Parts: sequence; C-alpha cells; structure tokens
Amino acid sequence: MATIDRQTATLALAHALAAAGRGLPVFPLSATKLPALRSPHHGEQPPVRCRGECGLPGHGVHDATTDPAAVRALFAAAPRATGYGIACGRAPHRLVGIDLDIDTAHGNDSVGALQQLALQHLFTIPPTVTVLTPSGGRHLWLTGPADTTVPNSAGRLAPGIDVRGSGGYLVGPGSVTAHGRYRLAPGTAHLPPAPCPRALLRLLTPPPRRPAGAPGGTTPTEIPGRRGEGLIQFVLAAHEGQRNTRLFWAACRAYEHGFGDTLADALTAAAVRTGLTKQEARAAIASAERLTRGRGREGDGPA
Repeated sequence: MATIDRQTATLALAHALAAAGRGLPVFPLSATKLPALRSPHHGEQPPVRCRGECGLPGHGVHDATTDPAAVRALFAAAPRATGYGIACGRAPHRLVGIDLDIDTAHGNDSVGALQQLALQHLFTIPPTVTVLTPSGGRHLWLTGPADTTVPNSAGRLAPGIDVRGSGGYLVGPGSVTAHGRYRLAPGTAHLPPAPCPRALLRLLTPPPRRPAGAPGGTTPTEIPGRRGEGLIQFVLAAHEGQRNTRLFWAACRAYEHGFGDTLADALTAAAVRTGLTKQEARAAIASAERLTRGRGREGDGPA
C-alpha cells in the first residue's frame, strides 16, 4: 500500500506540474478533496484571517501557484497528497468552473437544466475542457474577463449546478480521491478553456440589489407580480422528468428574492397541473426553503 501511495503522490505532482505549466495555479489535495497541508494556524482562536501573508504553507487555495519550484515544495510538505486543486478566478485564465452534479435520487438533471438556461437566455456552451468526476458528473472549464469577479455558488443557477469562481477551486484531472479518479473527457484534452458566454456570465454575476424605493429599483410588492409570474410559467412548462427540478429551482429563486411564502400556493397549483401531487409539490418547495435559508454553506469548497 505504501508503494501505491508513493506512486499516486508522484503522479499527482506530475499532473500538478503539467497544469502549472499551462498557467493554472495549483496546490496539493488529500483523498478527501480537501487541502493536504494542515493550516499553520490550527488551534488558534478564530477568526483567523490569514490568507498566506504569514509566509507559511497550509492556506488551502491561497497556496496555489504556477511556480514549478514552489509546487514541488508544497508537494514535498504533503507526501500523502493524492491530487491537486486548481484555483479559480486567478490570472491568466481566470478559470470559472461549472460543476454539473448527477443526482438521480432526487430527480436533478443538471445537464438538462443548463441546456434549458441556454435556450432561455440564448447562449451556447462552446467546446471546452471537460473533466469527468468519479460520481458521474462533469466540470466545464470556462474563462472569465479580467474586469469581472465570478462568485462561488451552490445550486443558485439551477439545482445540481455549482459554480466555482474567485476563491474557489476545482479538483484537477488525474487526481485520485476516496471515490475514484478525475479524468479528462475524451476529445477535450487538446482544448483550451473557452471564454464564458456573456449571457451566462450575467447569470453568474447577478447585479447587487438596490434598496427598496431607491431610484430605478423595485419594491418588494413589485417583485412577486413580475418575477413570480415568470417562475410559475417556468413550472407549467415542465415535461415529465423535469417537474421536480423545475419546481425546486423556481421555489429557490422565489425564496432568494423574499417572496417564496407568497408564491408557494401558486407554485404548488402549477406543479399539480403538470402532474405532481400536492404533497410532492409541498415537499419540493419546503426543501427549497430550507436550502435558501442555509445558503451560508456556499463558498470556496472543492468541485
């Protein structure tokens, strides 16, 4: 087992160096997909706000570098690393990762949800680097412009779609985790990360909300009437196999904007018209409410 571990670590370093050579900042990961180096501030009284300013390794994504000597030093300090992370949002590529999860147990069709968004907002995903995950999902690599910061999010774009932007990271292809190996999808290894379509970029970087009553803004009572109708129509347009996904997504958007309780009955009625039972619809809406209230979990974790 020790020999296999050394071979895995050696391969992880080789893949990380190759990625760094293409301008992608990297750092070592453990088999849990978490940073392989322990924080030098372990045991200190929180909050600890150091992002590597202390000069010591062990700051996760903030350790990421393209310098080959620095990459080797990081892996030497983490001899049991089995993979590597790629920092998103960093020059020169300013990588944006679209993580499409597969969750058949809950009826989430993330690929279909992304296709629906593309049709609705008139964009196409260009051929780009695609990484296949051990769970059957995939990561799409896109690049963002220098003047735009893409935030991390989990399920905000649509159920099953996570986004990794500034401060987040992707597990690099060739990494080995407790659940299997990350690998490049056939036919994409030669591709560079493609520019993120402008329409998709607008969805990933929602404008800041204006205070209620501010010039050019909207009041809370205006929002449900305008956006709520669109969400209801979105649910009504669901085909079999999309009903739970569309209802959940619409309910998440409603609760995020503060009118989920107001729209819950109308969303339930729309879902029942598509073929769901009232109990199924209520359960999906309740799940959306719980998720949006716990959105503090979104952040800079791996994908």
